[in-house]
Amino acid sequence: MRNALTIAAKEIKTYLASPMAYIIAAVFLALSGFFFAQDLNIFQLARLEGFFGPASFVVLLLAPLLTMRLLAEEQKLGSLELLLTAPIREEEIVLGKYLSSLVIFVIMLAMTLYYPLILVMFADPDLGPIATGYLALFLLGGCFLAVGLFASSLSSNQIVAAVVGLGISLAFWLVNTASSLAENIPQIRDILDYVSLGNRYSEMVRGVIDSQAVVFFLSFIIVALFMTVRSLETRRWR
Repeated sequence: MRNALTIAAKEIKTYLASPMAYIIAAVFLALSGFFFAQDLNIFQLARLEGFFGPASFVVLLLAPLLTMRLLAEEQKLGSLELLLTAPIREEEIVLGKYLSSLVIFVIMLAMTLYYPLILVMFADPDLGPIATGYLALFLLGGCFLAVGLFASSLSSNQIVAAVVGLGISLAFWLVNTASSLAENIPQIRDILDYVSLGNRYSEMVRGVIDSQAVVFFLSFIIVALFMTVRSLETRRWR
């Protein structure tokens, strides 16, 4: 665990020293602020649904950009081989890289907390759906980051890693739309609905804390990280 934290600390410093993280955070805050202000102006209701809905898609687009460098750059520079030959387990490498991206994402989310603060100052919002909405966005972002890290382990090209990560995330986000094509096959329809990140996210944003949804998100993250570990293990023995 100490090695993982050391790697995470190193990667966080790299994030903070690079303009990319600041650009991504600025884009996220600009877009989310626009959606929040637009929803508040149109409906004039003390709620954050107008933020949580579009913000999920913004996170889907930006998460691969946060993770594309983590392992792809190591492969391009040849430092991944050195890292794999060090007395560090693949699990520690993956966990450290993942935690660094998650910390940056949490910082981005924390900077949006002034949205509910504004609502509390000037209205009387229901804090329950706001809390569950933030939890849902955090878990969803964790899933997208895990997928992005897996994609970064597949290529030494950062652009390719970003595109692959975006494609996989988008597939799991929109897979429920394919269920309409399988209306006559209930088993397939149910499976597509079950693995849809979009369905799980929508349920929690409505203020419903479903333990099955939380377990699904966490399981999704674990599976994605497990696949990343296996990807690194194949490189060790090449």
